[in-house]
Amino acid sequence: MRLFFFGLRDYDEKHYLEECAHKYGFEFGFTPDYPSMENLDLAKGYEGVSIITNPLGPEMLDRLKENGVRYITTRSIGYEHIDVAYAYSIGLRIAHVTYAPESVADYTIMMMLIACRQMPYIMSKAAVQDFSLKGKIGREISSSTVGILGTGNIGATVVKHLSGFGCRILMNDVYEKDELRVYGNYVSKETIYAQSDIISLHVPAYDENYHMVDAKAIESMKDDVIIVNCARGSLIDTKALISGLHSKKIGFAALDTIENEAGLYYLNRSGDLLDNPDRAVLLSLPNVYLTPHMAFYTERTVSDMINNACIGLLNFEKDIENPFEVRRN
Repeated sequence: MRLFFFGLRDYDEKHYLEECAHKYGFEFGFTPDYPSMENLDLAKGYEGVSIITNPLGPEMLDRLKENGVRYITTRSIGYEHIDVAYAYSIGLRIAHVTYAPESVADYTIMMMLIACRQMPYIMSKAAVQDFSLKGKIGREISSSTVGILGTGNIGATVVKHLSGFGCRILMNDVYEKDELRVYGNYVSKETIYAQSDIISLHVPAYDENYHMVDAKAIESMKDDVIIVNCARGSLIDTKALISGLHSKKIGFAALDTIENEAGLYYLNRSGDLLDNPDRAVLLSLPNVYLTPHMAFYTERTVSDMINNACIGLLNFEKDIENPFEVRRN
């Protein structure tokens, strides 16, 4: 089987891909560029294609189909950037990957601690030799109520790791897990909004979750609430978030992902004029900590992403049960 990888990073992913090719016995081609209508013909003659988080709409899917591609996988858990329904309508099969949840879970807790202790402000002042204490007082996560929205693999891991801090944990998910009840209580979203000092998002970017944190939700939260998002940018209404930060209803926002980040993250855009005014506003606020969608990024996770992308494509070709297939709606 021949596989083609778009957006492949030679400084980390390529090594793992070479190991997989040797282990599983397939040929591969690659480009460091994201797929576009100008370079999709690079995949001609390959049965399977792997992408990262870049959009694949009908026009691009049609071109891949014309080039003989039968299977597509995204090297990410989320797959909302692919028009899955259209892909299946033209006979393409779609997969995604899973990876160890500890990477994002640990990063999430790091973001909570950064927010609680006002680390960006402390370090910016230290950089200009201002070592005074005024305005730098923090709060203790152990005495906080932490609300976890979504207890899938990552959210559940956050709950388990967070339990060691001794904080009160509230959880919400459509599918409740009995094994997590030893760490906290399942409650309604409204209860999480009303009672949590820290709220962390771990739900998928489904249509029903779009802007789940909007102006109404923010208004119902505790004053000085901390919001952490290491999931998907579309979960938060950015305009409402900025308004809440300005009014100090939101005490701090620690964000690894934001709306309209496509075309920014994972690319070197230094020196470019970025057309993302909301990001510029967020960066200007002292009560915001912004990282470029890096929570997943560990050696173990990159290995998982490449390995599972390969397995997902190879399982399609073998016509065997595929745990990574994105099911038709």
